[in-house]
Amino acid sequence: MSTPFTPDVVEAIKRHMNDDHADDSLLICRALGGQPEATSAVTSGVDAEAIEFLAVVDGREVTVRVPWSTTLTERAQVRAEVVRLYREACAALGVPARGEH
Repeated sequence: MSTPFTPDVVEAIKRHMNDDHADDSLLICRALGGQPEATSAVTSGVDAEAIEFLAVVDGREVTVRVPWSTTLTERAQVRAEVVRLYREACAALGVPARGEH
């Protein structure tokens, strides 16, 4: 797992996702992570290739990695990729996406 992100950057991204976008993480896991039965999800990691979640499926934690559309080299790219994943997940699940993230 390669990463251009320092541990403190990864922690900041995880904290932001878990504090502000937990519902989005769940949608992404359900639609794009192959876990349609997930009942909750938290962001557990970020690297150049993917975002990783711990999802609860049938009462147990399952690791879910969802790849980015490209290899990331900068922190600013994470936001655009998460928004893209969220919108794709909403479209796949037939859920209206919120406006600007």
